[in-house]
Amino acid sequence: MSKFVTPPRRFARVAIVSDTHGYLDERVAAIVATCDYAVHAGDISKASVLEALKPQQRRVVAVAGNNDLSHMWSATESHIADGLPEVAELELPGGKLVVEHGHKHGMSSPCHDSLRQAYPEARVIVYGHTHKLVIDKSSSPWVINPGAAGRVRTHGGPSCLVLIADKNQWSVEMQRFSTIAA
Repeated sequence: MSKFVTPPRRFARVAIVSDTHGYLDERVAAIVATCDYAVHAGDISKASVLEALKPQQRRVVAVAGNNDLSHMWSATESHIADGLPEVAELELPGGKLVVEHGHKHGMSSPCHDSLRQAYPEARVIVYGHTHKLVIDKSSSPWVINPGAAGRVRTHGGPSCLVLIADKNQWSVEMQRFSTIAA
């Protein structure tokens, strides 16, 4: 597990993306540029996607998805896939964000209870894999999925989430774009 500790701040904006499969929609990249940090929940597929994530603090937290095996990346980039952790944590004002791809908690529909049991110390758990936008605040920790930020199975268009975290309150904003960029 990789752990990332942020410097003490009053609040933080975190762009959350997943399932780019080698392509990051430019409108999602523009949202990331307005945030302090970026989190990628796996199925990245190309180094250019990670390079396109340019949050203001220049910190990107990314985990491996089921399609981020080194033999599935180009030979010149396979070492990047090998270096991706399965799980990562990001300390934020007011709590911890934990991210994993989610496929080990149910292949077609990851179990939110299973994720909550695995990471009870988190304030929010991020997963990807299903390409479906989900914000589950029914129990603590919250379980969220940003949907797909690329071209593959976007279920209505590329999407991402923005988490706004301060010491006392967290909120999540959905961003979904039409399937075809203007």
